[in-house]
Amino acid sequence: MRLAVSRLDFQFYNIYGSNWGKDKTNMTPGRVLFAWGKVLTGRIPLLSIEITRECPLRCPGCYAYGDMHLGGLVTLNQLNDLRGEALVERVIDLVKYHQPIHVSIVGGEPLIRHRELGRILPVLSQIGVFTLVVTSGVIPIPQEWMAIKQLRVAVSVDGLPEHHNRRRAPATYERILQNIGGRHVNIHLVVTGPMMKRPGYLEEYLNFWTARTEVDRIWMSVYTPQIGEQSEEILTPAERQELVRQIPELVRRFPALWINEGMAQAFADPPANPRECLFSRMSVNYSADLKTRVEPCVFGGNPDCRQCGCAISAGLHWLGQLKLGPLKVSHAVRASMGLGTFVGSFRPGSMENRRWNATPHREEGAELAQIKR
Repeated sequence: MRLAVSRLDFQFYNIYGSNWGKDKTNMTPGRVLFAWGKVLTGRIPLLSIEITRECPLRCPGCYAYGDMHLGGLVTLNQLNDLRGEALVERVIDLVKYHQPIHVSIVGGEPLIRHRELGRILPVLSQIGVFTLVVTSGVIPIPQEWMAIKQLRVAVSVDGLPEHHNRRRAPATYERILQNIGGRHVNIHLVVTGPMMKRPGYLEEYLNFWTARTEVDRIWMSVYTPQIGEQSEEILTPAERQELVRQIPELVRRFPALWINEGMAQAFADPPANPRECLFSRMSVNYSADLKTRVEPCVFGGNPDCRQCGCAISAGLHWLGQLKLGPLKVSHAVRASMGLGTFVGSFRPGSMENRRWNATPHREEGAELAQIKR
C-alpha cells in the first residue's frame, strides 16, 4: 500500500509537532521528557506494527512488498498474519511489553482489520498510549474512532488526482472523500520527482486539501529509495534543494502544513546511516506475524539513508542539532541510550530487543518493489 516512505513519518508530527499542547495528540514538553526517561530505563519509546499483510492496492514503489523488506529470507506475503482474538491479544501484549509512548498501526491496509482495531484502540487510549492509524482511505473510517482520545488517523494521498488515482486505485480521490466524510483526519503527501518538475504542483495540492473541513493537518515527506534503486520517483539533488527552498513559503501560505525550516534543512542533509538516525535508534518495528522485526528502520531492506525523506528522521535530526548548554541534544540522547542499554540488560529478555541488526545485503536480482501480489 505504501510508497517508499514510512507512514510512520506521521509519528514525529504527533509527538514533536509545533503548537505543543494545543491538540489532543500533541506532545507536551513533559511528554518529551517522559520519552527520554524511557530511553534511560532501556525502553524504546516508539513502536510500529504492520498489523496485516493484506492490501487491496497495488501501488508502484511500495517497499513493504519488496523482496528485501524483511531482510531477504522471507517476504511480507509469506508471513502468517493474525486476526480475531489472537491479533487483539498479541498487539496489546506487545504494547505492554515495550511500554512505548507512541504506537503506529500500518500494513498492508490496517482497516482490513477494523473490527480488531475497534477493540485494540480504546485499550491503548486507556493506558495512555498515543496511537496513529495510517490508511489509504480505501475503507470507510469508523465514525466511533473519532471519539477515542489520543488517536489520530492519517490518509496517504500521493499527489493530485491524475497521479494519485492511477497509482492508488481503488483508493481514488472520490473514494477517499466519501470515506473521510464527517471525520477528522490528517493527510500525508510523499513528494516525488515528477511533482517537482511541474511548477505550482505543491500549491495546487495544498489548495485542495486545506480547503477540506475534514483535514486537520497536512504532512510532507520525500520519496526515499532503496540502495541501488533507479526510478523517476527519486528527487535529483537540485530538486531536493528546490523543495527545501519552497517549504518556508508554503508553510506561510498554508498553516495546516506541518513542517518547519529546520526539518526542511534536514531533508537536504539527512543522517548518513541508521546508527546516526535517532528515529531508527528510538523505535522498534514488527511485521504482520508480530514476531518478525523490520530492520534497520521502518523502511526495511537497504534504505538509501543519504537520500532519506522520512519526516520523523528529519525532525529528530533537527532536534538533535539543538544545543543543551555546550552539548547538542543528540549527544545527550546517545549517552542516555548507553545508560539505558546497561540498565535494560538487567531485565529478562532485554538482549532479544537490541535495536537493530547489521544491514542485510541485497541479493543479486532481488526486486526492490514487488508490484504484483
